Amino acid sequence: MPRKGEVPKRKAIPDPKYSDVPIDTRRRISKFINGIMLRGKKSTAENIVYGAFEIIAHRVKDDPIKIFDKAISNTKPRLEVRSRRVGGATYQVPVDVRPDRSQALAMRWLIGYSRGRGEKTMSERLAAELIEAAAGRGSSVKKREDTHKMAEANKAFAHYRW
Repeated sequence: MPRKGEVPKRKAIPDPKYSDVPIDTRRRISKFINGIMLRGKKSTAENIVYGAFEIIAHRVKDDPIKIFDKAISNTKPRLEVRSRRVGGATYQVPVDVRPDRSQALAMRWLIGYSRGRGEKTMSERLAAELIEAAAGRGSSVKKREDTHKMAEANKAFAHYRW
């Protein structure tokens, strides 16, 4: 944390391959590629994501960007719980999720659950998870539902919000 002032939020560089889609979607794809990337191997991450998009286009016979956006929006959480310590007790307090954090959580969940799937290649795993998330099922959507249930169950502690 800097001593002086706020750190400016940097915008992600838009994805160069999909130049015909809106700029915010291109930035979202670029962020997703960066999330997939391990050990600085960006070209491998790009191949995985673009391969998954090709698999989606082949299986669903629909625009993979549309499926990707639908999967992200179906996985975004609106509420989450945060720990708050009050007088020696720790409460799980439900709070609203900021839009940028919501998107980051959705991407993290999609990537994490696709890594744990049983398909042979990462492109196939990612494609399957994105297709399921776009349809409203799958592990990442279940994670969002569990997060919302947890927040709903702890609604009694909402007055501890800060």
